[in-house]
Amino acid sequence: MKRHVVLVGLPGSGKTTVGRLVAEQLHAEFVDIDAIIERREGRPISLIFAEKGEAAFRDMERKEMEAALASEAAVIAPGGGWAAQPGAIDAAKTHALVVYLSARPENAAQRAAPEGTRPLLSGEDPVARMRLLQKEREPFYRGAHAQVDTDRKAPPQIANEVVRLAQSSAGW
Repeated sequence: MKRHVVLVGLPGSGKTTVGRLVAEQLHAEFVDIDAIIERREGRPISLIFAEKGEAAFRDMERKEMEAALASEAAVIAPGGGWAAQPGAIDAAKTHALVVYLSARPENAAQRAAPEGTRPLLSGEDPVARMRLLQKEREPFYRGAHAQVDTDRKAPPQIANEVVRLAQSSAGW
């Protein structure tokens, strides 16, 4: 039986880019949790954070993840902070293969920079902020079933590694 593939990692680790490629190769739906929330709320994540706060956003994110995990097997990319919520990865692991896309903070910050809609990276040195996020979140990310290093690799190469994991461990 096919299980979901959930990609976790820092902002800029490639969850969305790689997730789209993996979904294409597996002929699966790609579910971008941040994009769903932005459509539903009619505003970017940065405004949701500013207007409603991080706790309200995390609640929305949790509900969207629960809905996605209850649906047909897909490739799912939650926001970088979803996996750092206590119990989130463990709950997902019963329905999904959870893959940690690891990236050095410098690389993740460089990849994340062009987007400009990442509320936890605005207003300060993005590399320093990314190092702090990694320190806070790494213990949670390491709870994933598997880890794929994204440094010095192109998105198609990373996607191929995730596809192999999905085929060997998630019934694809």
